Parts: sequence; C-alpha cells; structure tokens
Amino acid sequence: MLMKKRSLLVLFVLAVTTLAGCASLQNMMKNAFKKPRISFKTARLADASLSNATVNLVYEVENPNGFGLELASVSYAFFVEGKQVVAGSPPKGLDLKAHGKSELVFPANVKFADIVPVVETFLNKDQAAYKAQGSVGIQTPIGVLTFPLEKEGTFEVPKIPHVEFQAPHITQVGLTSATVEFPLAITNRNSFALPIANISGALKVAGADVGTLSTGNLGSLDGSGTRQVRLPLTINLTRAAAAALAVRAGGNTQVRLDGRLTSDTQSVPLNLTQLVNFIK
Repeated sequence: MLMKKRSLLVLFVLAVTTLAGCASLQNMMKNAFKKPRISFKTARLADASLSNATVNLVYEVENPNGFGLELASVSYAFFVEGKQVVAGSPPKGLDLKAHGKSELVFPANVKFADIVPVVETFLNKDQAAYKAQGSVGIQTPIGVLTFPLEKEGTFEVPKIPHVEFQAPHITQVGLTSATVEFPLAITNRNSFALPIANISGALKVAGADVGTLSTGNLGSLDGSGTRQVRLPLTINLTRAAAAALAVRAGGNTQVRLDGRLTSDTQSVPLNLTQLVNFIK
C-alpha cells in the first residue's frame, strides 16, 4: 500500500514538472514571438480573353520568426465596377516559411458579360476599377491573429486586337476566276497573351462581293505580338465586274471586310476598310 502511494506521488510530481515545463516553454515562445506583417504586392491578370479574365491579387506575408506559421482562415470578397464577382482564396493550411516572405494569391474570375450589358463597350476601356475586402487568420503560438484585407485599384482591360490588310498577292488569273492571297496582320494590343478563336467575314473588292475569309483558330497571340496569316480566296470574275477589273489591273483598290473576331466565347464586330496595293 505504501509503495502504491509513493508511485502515485512520483507520477504526480512528474506530471506537475512536465506541465510546468510545457507552460514555461509556451511562455518563452509567446515572449519570443514576433507578429507577422501583411502587405499588398500587385494585381495581375491571368487567363485573359475578350470574354473573361482571372484577376490575381497578390499579398506578401513576412514572417520574422524562426519557426513556420500557417494560414488558419480566409474571408474574401472581390468587386469589379461595383459588382461582386466569384472570388477564390489561398488554400487553408498554407505554410508561411520561417524568416522569410510568402505570397498569398487571391484569384477572382471576372466574366465581363456579368459586369456590363454590352461587352464591346467594356473592352474599349483602358482600366477597370476593383475593390477587395476581407481578412485572413494566421495560426500563431499566441492564437489565431486576424489581419484585414482592404484594397482598391484598377486592372488592365483586355483590348480588341488591331487587324489590318497587307498587300494582297494575285497567285493565279484565268478567264473566269482569280486566286488571291489576302494577308492579315493581327496585333495583340495587350501586354499579356490573348486567345484568338477565329476572324471571319464577308469580303468586298472595289465594292463587289467576292466571298468569305476565315482564319480558323489562331490559338494564343503573344503579348504585344503581331501574327500574319495569308488567306487564299478564289474570286469569280464573271460575277464581280469591278473586282475583276481591279484584279486584272493590279494597283490600289479598296477592300472591305465585314465580320467578327472571336476570343474564347466572346465575339465582337470587325469592320475593316482599306486601300491596298494588289501585287501580281
């Protein structure tokens, strides 16, 4: 019985000592803990087209402590031109490295048709206004610390590419028809890549209807890049007297393309009239 009491006493003393040690360790960590700092870094576009874009708001978290921290909670809302859009958040449990800086990226998907009734009007803007608000919680030795997220600014609105004719090349002329290559130069006026699904439309030469041009899917156009596509078209000269005269004579002639430019799911009007030099 005496041995049992002694054993219980030893266990009690060990437990008290352990708890005291843990409490002491926790107090040391609390006293040594330095509060992390969160600052806004940048807003950038990703996966942009003429129909939608992802706006990534990037915050930077500086952890001055010698141990890692992790994200505990996120509450976040994003508005464009005063209208709330679908916003995502960094994954919970994201590790914040010790003695270093970590990025927190908050993505928001902006569908332009949800922002304005006429997308073409929106695409003619240089910038769109946004507002972000919310908070993040970071798990620390002194509990979860909450940091507010408040930011207003603008982001670059995707611009419709610039399209122009280059000098058409007459590759073949017969009694009743002619084959002409119509080069189009397509310039991306954005600093980021833009997908071009198609450019198509009805073509007129010297005021006469001569057929339809279509590029097909051009894929992604590099930021600030220009791509040239050559579109062959066989013109029935017996049905377009003015065009036949222009093709046979060569030289400067007016061409007009009335069609559409499609990027992702958004199609915008493309009306192009130029005086070009037909080359034989």
